[in-house]
Amino acid sequence: MEEKIKENKKENNEISLKDLILKFRELFRYLLSKWLVIIACGILGGILGFIYGFFDKPVYSAATTFVLEEGDKGGGMGQYAGLASMVGIDIGGGGGGGIFQGDNILELYKSRKMIEKTLLTEVDYNGKKELLIDRYIDFNHSREKWSKSPELKDIQFKKNSQFTRLQDSILGTIVSDINKSYLMVDKPDKKLNIIKALVKAKDEFFAKKFNEQIVKNVNDFYIQTKTKKSLLNIGILQRKTDSVRSVMTGAIYSGAAATDATPNLNLARQAQRTVPVQRSQFSVEANKAILSELVKNLELSKIALNRETPLIQVIDNPVFPLNFEKTGKIKGLILGGFIFGFFACLLLLVRKMFKDIMR
Repeated sequence: MEEKIKENKKENNEISLKDLILKFRELFRYLLSKWLVIIACGILGGILGFIYGFFDKPVYSAATTFVLEEGDKGGGMGQYAGLASMVGIDIGGGGGGGIFQGDNILELYKSRKMIEKTLLTEVDYNGKKELLIDRYIDFNHSREKWSKSPELKDIQFKKNSQFTRLQDSILGTIVSDINKSYLMVDKPDKKLNIIKALVKAKDEFFAKKFNEQIVKNVNDFYIQTKTKKSLLNIGILQRKTDSVRSVMTGAIYSGAAATDATPNLNLARQAQRTVPVQRSQFSVEANKAILSELVKNLELSKIALNRETPLIQVIDNPVFPLNFEKTGKIKGLILGGFIFGFFACLLLLVRKMFKDIMR
């Protein structure tokens, strides 16, 4: 009994496979019978693809690659930082700018602040000064689209000016578009600290200048943030050092002035010279000791700053002429013909299957 069941199952499987093969053969013959429709659709697609390739503008790529080496987070400065903290001085041994670590620099490129600052940068094009945002508006033909709107047709952007709500809205839209379609930042190799910033645009000049400027803006901001704490400490120490040095210099001049004021000192009037001179000497010695510690801590702070400053070394810069991508007439012809032919076959098969089901 079990053997008969197995044989029936095997027979059913063979029948199902046979039906499937016959069905595919039937569909193939059906497509062959519609060869004229398929070829016509392919020719139409090829013509449209050729026209698209003829009018398609090249997309230029500007890329900058650089190495990011993080500064020393403490290292050999730990012992000096401990000694300095005993007298109430922080020389930045723990590292400054801890809010940015590692790959966070990649996120800076996508921030509105960095992109907006780059767009509002003035560049020189054929001897004429213009903002990058104006260049973006020109090659995207945005002025033509805005000409129908009374609010937009005369809108202008100026560097270091207060923007209106409408201007902020336009800037936000442009920043979003650049993040989505123009700017790509990543690490080609996750194991290395090499970062690649790529800008793609249909305007060669814009692609190159925007790439160079945003890399400069982001890297400068990153370094300033990482070293901000240490720079503040150095500023405080420098002001204290200058103040103590000024007081000590004043005390020296006071002692000399007291001596000059009593050239023919009466031996019975020793207090007229001794007290001012000794007071001056005491002030000089006290300030000298303080100044010595401050100068030492100031130099240690400068060393710490150098150790904490991240090193950003550019490897490759974009240079003219830039690499570009273009569909091309032949490529458009082939792709258009293939895509239209494929969809023609697909629609014919769906149409036949629908008719068979309804029948």
